[in-house]
Amino acid sequence: MNSNFRTRLINGDVLIGTLITIPSGEISEIISALGFDWLFVETEHTALNTQGAQLILQAAGDRCPCVVRIPANEQVWIKKSLDIGAAGIIAPQVNSAQEAEGIVRMCKYPPQGCRGVGVGRAHKYGLGFMEYMEKANDEVAVILQAENANAVKNISEIVQVPGVDAVLIGPYDLSASLGKMGQLADAEVQDAMAAIVASCKNAGVRLGIYADTAESALTYIKQGFTLIAVSSDGLHMAQSAKLVLTALKGALDI
Repeated sequence: MNSNFRTRLINGDVLIGTLITIPSGEISEIISALGFDWLFVETEHTALNTQGAQLILQAAGDRCPCVVRIPANEQVWIKKSLDIGAAGIIAPQVNSAQEAEGIVRMCKYPPQGCRGVGVGRAHKYGLGFMEYMEKANDEVAVILQAENANAVKNISEIVQVPGVDAVLIGPYDLSASLGKMGQLADAEVQDAMAAIVASCKNAGVRLGIYADTAESALTYIKQGFTLIAVSSDGLHMAQSAKLVLTALKGALDI
């Protein structure tokens, strides 16, 4: 666990990250050495399991904090992700204050919460057990996703839940829930995002979002977003390969 991540998040530092979707320690090692502020380890929509996620965290080492998006908002996924050393969790599809309260509790050890006590990579396999236990409640970041029309309806209550560090908008799921799949510039989608932004700012909760490109990331940063996930490992690789191939085929006229 990188203890500096939550501090920087709460302080409002702009944190630029990217998604890790491929179960490869080598890819994580390469990307973590480039200077990203954090890595978004995607276990919700990919083949990555806890073992694969741990490999990614081990490859990133202390160079770059990793935050795991869990596949479901259940205690087993939260404790597994934190026990392997994640700097925090991203909880998908959080649509009510009650759900938010439950997630915060599952991220915190007693008496603040109900996180189970185990020994894993985060605890240095037992050698750093007490040190981790004493700091974890203050150092683990709790990031909730607002990506549904119901979340928009309840956002003012969600952001008032103690222990919520940031809300990360899922623009594509949000647009889909409004019947406007991928239409991020649509007025209804923009209004929904604006409502989330306003509630977070009023509550002092940090704002995060996924951005397709550097250009869209800059636009979001100007709007007050500080936790940015730009593109993904697979897209970085595919776009770079396509650029080289297109240039060569164009030069050779084939």
